[in-house]
Parts: sequence; C-alpha cells; structure tokens
Amino acid sequence: MEKNEKALVVFFSHAGDNYAVGDVEVGNTKIVADYIHELIGADLFELVIDKYDGMAYEPLCELSKQEQKEGLLPEFQDELKNLDQYKTVFIEGPVWWGTYPQVMFTFFKKYDLSNKTLIPFTTHEGSGLGQCAEAVRKAYPKAIVKGEFAIYGHEVRGGKKQIAKWLTDLGYTIQQEEE
Repeated sequence: MEKNEKALVVFFSHAGDNYAVGDVEVGNTKIVADYIHELIGADLFELVIDKYDGMAYEPLCELSKQEQKEGLLPEFQDELKNLDQYKTVFIEGPVWWGTYPQVMFTFFKKYDLSNKTLIPFTTHEGSGLGQCAEAVRKAYPKAIVKGEFAIYGHEVRGGKKQIAKWLTDLGYTIQQEEE
C-alpha cells in the first residue's frame, strides 16, 4: 500500500449480549476497527442500526436469520461522504449464518466501491471468513478483493499484535503508539 494512501474501514459491530464473550460494551468488530484506525490511521464508518441496540443474543440470532432468509436489507444511520478519497476499503463484520449481517448488503447496494481495493475481514466463533469474501467479490466484480482475514471474537481484546502483523503483511507501515 502507498504510505500516505487514505484507507477507510466500513464495519458493523454488535455490543451487548454476544456469543462466547458475554455482555460487552464494545462489540468485537468495533475493537478491530479501532485497532486499524490506531495502527494505520484509517478512517472509520460504522453501520449503526438502532433496532439491534441492547438486543439479547438469542432474539438477535432469530432476527438476523429471518432477515437473511427473506433478503431484508435493514437501513443504517448516517451517510458516507467523499468515498472517492479512499483507494482501499476494509469491509468488516461478524459472521452471522455463514456471511456478513444483512446490513452489510444494504451498504453494498447503496455504495459503489468498484475500482477500489477491498479487504474483507470478519470476527467469528468458528466460521472463519464464511462466505464474506465471496459476497464482496459478487457485489463488486470490478474491485480488487484481497488480504482477507478473520479472527475469533473472543481473541480480539488481546489481538492487537495479530492485527498489526496482518496490516504489516498487507504492506502498511504501523504508526508508533505514543508512550
């Protein structure tokens, strides 16, 4: 990656009752997005859905399964502006039922990321990348999709060095943390 290339992290993360980590104030995927921001200075764009706030794990599982089965595309808050300033976009989310949560597909439908470098990333508890990288390739056939990475959700709180190594392997220079 070019040293001064501006990157964006687009992500969805669920705080509250989560599988394997319990009730958390900050979702697993947001923690990783924050690491990427800290380590390489990438900008962040979080897909926020009010109806998921505070939802317990089991009801959220049922809702997400229904959304996927019916092809529903839940809306998220805010608008992403100045997308043209980014050459690289990290696409992050948990794996729900084998792929990204449906809100990611809402984003894919709304924003054109053709001719950009896209880096799929997931947090999971055994699914790895699932079908997420394939979903990005299908949504953006003219983009370069590479550097896919997955980390267990229960490992993210101690996984900053693992994320730094992944970013270094992608060609990024890690910013020095202030003492």
